[in-house]
This record gives sequence, structure tokens and C-alpha cells, in this order.
Amino acid sequence: MTEHRPDRRGVAGGVALAALAALAVLNSIGADALPLWRQLVFPVLAPLAYLHGRHLRARGAGRLLVGAAALAAALVLVDVGTAATGAMLLAVFVVAPWLAGRNRRQQAELGRLAAERVARLEREQELVARSARAEERARIATELHDLVGHDLALIAVRAGALEVSAGLAPDDRHADRAAVAGIRVTATEATDRLRAALGALRDGPAGDGSLAPPHESIAALVARAASAGLAVRLDGAPDETSDLAGSLADQAAHRVVQEALTNAARYAPGAAVTVRVRRAGEDVLVEVTNTGAAVRPGPERASGGSGLLGLAERVRLVGGTFGAGPTGDGFAVRARIPAAREVA
Repeated sequence: MTEHRPDRRGVAGGVALAALAALAVLNSIGADALPLWRQLVFPVLAPLAYLHGRHLRARGAGRLLVGAAALAAALVLVDVGTAATGAMLLAVFVVAPWLAGRNRRQQAELGRLAAERVARLEREQELVARSARAEERARIATELHDLVGHDLALIAVRAGALEVSAGLAPDDRHADRAAVAGIRVTATEATDRLRAALGALRDGPAGDGSLAPPHESIAALVARAASAGLAVRLDGAPDETSDLAGSLADQAAHRVVQEALTNAARYAPGAAVTVRVRRAGEDVLVEVTNTGAAVRPGPERASGGSGLLGLAERVRLVGGTFGAGPTGDGFAVRARIPAAREVA
């Protein structure tokens, strides 16, 4: 807590103004004709009173007491008959200008406070706009990672399967395999460039929005991955969660499976992958496991971890829990998602 120090300029100005006012009243009352220098006292008092009220801060009742004491002294020293005249002169040449200056100071202070408030609101609006832009950029980055990254991973898987296929013509086998290998390398490089671009784009927490809801079921997603060459199967009844189509729980489950399949294709090519999606009371349980690479892995690629982190955030936003990590012979991704929750 800070202690306010007395404004010495304000005290001195108040005392001087009060003394001049008292002197002016005493010099003007009771005289039939005033010398010119006495008549000039009041025109000088008026601007002084205005400047005192305009520029000096009035803290506390001390200044008012100084003025009141000067007025009382002036009125006591004259007789009752002339007191009214002295009070009128003080009101016209001291009080009124001082009040005018004080009013002008208050208007200026209000204007300054209003300008500060407008500037503060503008800064707050800019912060809100920056936050909204950051969240939107993070949301777009997450969607691109999930959608485009998944397709690029499937392209690499399909190219890898063709590269080791025995069905290529003997005469053209070398050239064809070189071309297929080029496709796989290109898809891998495109995935890495996409991840780098998303790292620059993502500068905030992942949002809970979506560019569009998934237009395919989990069963269709698994079938598409299998047709691309991924050794994946769906364990369980596909229609067990059909009543959740289009819900937040369905979208979250779809993205969990999609990202898990992408990671399996990227980091454990040739591994057997099992997808399990089932109801457990009011929750949806999602589990994607792989048993490790069955064929020679492709070139090593460092994982930024943004996919699993984004999945964890997405599941958390719908009220669920998420876990991912190595198992005894592979890797597992698990999520428990509330089926009834529709608001993040």
C-alpha cells in the first residue's frame, strides 16, 4: 500500500491564492474610490484561481480549509454591512474561476481515462483475435496431419508392397521396381515435408473443431487401409457403434483408428494390425494394436509425436481418456470415449 505524499505546490498555491483573495477583499471594502493598482488585484486573481483549479491536484480537505479560513478572516475583519460585498467579490473572481479550472481538469482526466480504456480494449481484442487465429491454425494443422498424412502413409505402403511383389515382368522388373521405389521415397519425403510445414503452422493447442466430419465408417476406413496393402483386420461387430454415426464420439473414434493405422504403416510396415471398437456401457472402447514388423522396415523416420499428442487432446476434449505405448511384441493405442457426450 503506497502512501500519498502531500503536493507542496498545491498547498503553496492554495495559501497564496487565499492570501491574495483576503487581501483583495480587505483592500476593496470600505473605500469609496480604489487606486488603480487595487482595482487590478481581482483581474489577476481570476486567472490565478483558474490555473490553480486546472493544474494542481486537490488531495484531501486541507486546500478547502485554507480557502475557507482566508474567507472567514476577510469577512471577520470587515463589518457586517460589507460582508456580503466581500463574499460576492470572492465568489465572482476566485471561486467561479477556480471551479471552472477544476471542471476543465476533470474533463481532461475523464478524456484520458476514456482513451486508456479504449486502448486497453483494443489490446484485449487483439489478444483475443491472435488466440482465435492460433487455435484455427492449430486446428487446420491437426486436420491436415490426420487426413493428408494418412493418405500419404497408405501410398508409401502400397508402393512398398509393389516393390517386393513377384508379379512384375522379368524384363522390366528392375526398372519397375526402381519406379515403385521412387514413388515410395516421394511419398515418404512428402510426409516429412508435410510434418515440417505443420510444425510451423501449429503454434497453439489443438482445437476441437473439424474441417469436416468423417464421411466413412471405421469399417470402411479399415477396408481402405487393407486395400492399400496394410495387414489389418477389424475385430468385432461393425454395427455395434452405428448409432453414434456423426457424433463427437464417432469422430474421435474414427481419428484414433486413422492415426493408429497411419503410425503402423509408417513405423511398422508389414506388421499385423488389429482394430477393436466396442461399446462398454456408456463408453466406446477403441484399441489398435500391431505385433511388430513382419518384413524389413523402410527407411527410419523420426516421429514428431504430434499425431499422438493431437489424439490425446482430441479425446480429452470429448471427456475421454487416451493411452499409447509399446507392448511386449508391438505397439498399442487405446481410448475410452463417452458415447453420450456431445459438447466438448
